Amino acid sequence: MRKSRFRFTAGTLYWTFFITISASVAGAGATGTVGGKVVDPLGAVVPNADVTLLQSGKLAGITKTDQEGIFKFAPVDVGQYLVRVKASGFTPQSNQSVHLAAAHTVSVEVILQIGTLQQQIVVSDTGSDLPESQVGASVTVLDQSELDAFNKLDLLDALRQVPGLAIVQTGERGATTSIFARGGKSEFNKVLIDGIPANDIGGEFEFANLSASGANQVEVFRGANSVLYGADALGSVIQVQTRRGSSTVPEITYSADGGNFHTLHQEFSLGGAVHQFDYFAGFMDFQTQNSLPNSSFHNGTSFGNFGWQANQSTDVRFTIRHAAMGLGVPNALAFYGIPDDAFQREQDTYMGIKVQNQTTSRWRNSLQLTSTQLRYNYDQPEPAGIAFGGNYLGAPVTLCGANGFCSSGQAILDFGGSYPNLYNSHTAEQSLYALSNYEIKPDLSASAGFRYDHESGYTNAAGTLSPTRRNNYEYFMEAHGSLGHRAFATVGVGLEDNAVYGFATTPRVSMAYYVRRPSSGSFFDGTKLRFNFGTGIDEPSILNQGSSLFSLLSTLPNGAGLISQYRVSPIGPERSRDFDWGVEQLLWGGRARLEVTGFRESFFNLIAYVDKSLLPELGVPGPVANALPFGATVNSDSYRSLGAEVELEAKLRRNLRLKSEYTYTDAVVTKSFANSAQAPSSNPAFPNIPIGAYTPLIGGRPFGVPRHSGSMSLIYSQRRFGLSATGYFVSRSDDSTFLTDEYYGNTLLLPNRNLLNAYQLIDWSGWFDAHRGVTLYTSTGNVLGEHYQGGSGYPSLPFNFRAGIKLTIGGEAWKRR
Repeated sequence: MRKSRFRFTAGTLYWTFFITISASVAGAGATGTVGGKVVDPLGAVVPNADVTLLQSGKLAGITKTDQEGIFKFAPVDVGQYLVRVKASGFTPQSNQSVHLAAAHTVSVEVILQIGTLQQQIVVSDTGSDLPESQVGASVTVLDQSELDAFNKLDLLDALRQVPGLAIVQTGERGATTSIFARGGKSEFNKVLIDGIPANDIGGEFEFANLSASGANQVEVFRGANSVLYGADALGSVIQVQTRRGSSTVPEITYSADGGNFHTLHQEFSLGGAVHQFDYFAGFMDFQTQNSLPNSSFHNGTSFGNFGWQANQSTDVRFTIRHAAMGLGVPNALAFYGIPDDAFQREQDTYMGIKVQNQTTSRWRNSLQLTSTQLRYNYDQPEPAGIAFGGNYLGAPVTLCGANGFCSSGQAILDFGGSYPNLYNSHTAEQSLYALSNYEIKPDLSASAGFRYDHESGYTNAAGTLSPTRRNNYEYFMEAHGSLGHRAFATVGVGLEDNAVYGFATTPRVSMAYYVRRPSSGSFFDGTKLRFNFGTGIDEPSILNQGSSLFSLLSTLPNGAGLISQYRVSPIGPERSRDFDWGVEQLLWGGRARLEVTGFRESFFNLIAYVDKSLLPELGVPGPVANALPFGATVNSDSYRSLGAEVELEAKLRRNLRLKSEYTYTDAVVTKSFANSAQAPSSNPAFPNIPIGAYTPLIGGRPFGVPRHSGSMSLIYSQRRFGLSATGYFVSRSDDSTFLTDEYYGNTLLLPNRNLLNAYQLIDWSGWFDAHRGVTLYTSTGNVLGEHYQGGSGYPSLPFNFRAGIKLTIGGEAWKRR
């Protein structure tokens, strides 16, 4: 039975890819046909457009589109081609390079845009490529030009430019980083790397480990979309795409830079295209001591993206990304004054192979096999601090919150017990994802799909092993259509069959309507109204499943009888219900775009640990609660989040681009059965103020979610040099010190409300082409040298800089020279 389960290794993926390549059969002719259709941003055909065909930068043909927007070049020699289109009222547009094989036809759809703002192609809304102008979802795209201009080492810094996302890093580079989308928990973000699920079981993802190296584009879908993406997609979907090779002349790049805090960084890549093959691969090595003791960080990341156009209707693509990290963990130095000597090691590997086939002119199918391996090890060899009463204390400190409350004393840094303190986990997930899309008519298409996930893994805390093995299935259907190229709608439903909680349904509706169609003839035009509704689910983590009421009862001698007698069910999924609505307005003849979005998020059935004394209040029968030694994790909590997002993008001049956003989030805990919420603590210095020592109080805000946040970026680029400046601001947020004093008291707890400080950051970077293939660059973070804490007690990185050189050999630029 075990052998029949869906499992494969790295070797299987490699061999599948290369065996498929070896099956290629060369064409018999020397020429082929390049054709396609030209449409406007809303999908209407564009007749009488000028179409130019280029091969290696040289003219290969000129024609015009007919009344149906169709163009055709035949016969033309085999090779790589680029299609460039010009039409009155639109910005000239070029498609990506395509390969024409002998005796075949390449079909290209060119979507023209109005104005100078780049129109992005998005996939997270429907699972298929669509221009953002034809979707109603709240989607933000960071393209390669922005990622290159920002010159960030980690994608988490680039994601600060996305509205609705609150990013909290508890320390300096490499420290644990969480993203809260529209007030949702950090586990509610579905992360995909080239379509490969990257989350741990239960939704956790370490954004500090996600390097920007090799990334071509980041797409962020805000809201719930478990229809297409299953578990974890409650708050957002974050998709990272690896670059693809396109140059017929191989391009090699190598860069190296250094900076303060003993920072060293180097990166290598090789990319290109040969006939129907394209390739891009590289590695990155980064290390820094950071500014705090025992906080050194190392990240070694390698990546690859290899494509093969088997024929004019079939594409095969293999991607891989491997990252190995090491980090010192000094603990909350602002609270203790003495660093721990702990450290952690992680290894993450993501790989997948995807086959896409245009079966007929209307029917498209894809199949993707993926594998994800996550390994984590934490080791604290011995306790740190000052020995006292069997425990170990930090140094005497005075703590002051942003709310004005202060307290002094010594907190327990490490509790007594046996050392070393060890924790490790391993997660493996293999997935099969199939999607079929059929165009019923030009303005209506339907999709159906299937996903199978085999999950296995364990957590090992101080010798206590919690293993799991799950086989999950999901089926989904979705339809996308337009009416008069003015109204657009997407309707879908997902059917989840999970090994832990069983069956769950997740519907979703997305709509958009243009009150005024886009045009280049006026300052105020292109008004789009948007509405979205969706639901999401998140499966329990390995730890939450192992400590659930059902699992704990299953280990007791009389547990099976209690489960049967009182019909105790396995722990259920965490759930969300999402509404958002908004308006998108094109301005200045398509040179600027303003978006305003309102949202309401409801998160319920949230999993929390509940003491056995409180379980009866949740309807747990007394005999069941009394059978437990302490308590259990159950679906007990809920909170809601209201807010608004404002986003402005403008092309101020040909070489100057502005992007800014602001988010208002009003998140409130509506139900909690955690001990610290049901029985709040208090500090003797201010006894009348209830404090949630470990969780937020009912009526309070979730920890780490600011009410106000925003960002702005300016990018200026010329032929030989460029500059970018980014700024962020974050208001105060609720949090806890989580501290216990030397006598197990609460004298070091501070009121939760507005405990964590507000902060403002300014970063900038620049580059200069000193010579052919030689680029000098620099990047500076926290230019103002602001001292702040990303999480309570964890000082963040102060002023930091890097400067280096990049060498480029080959590529299309060399070919033109």
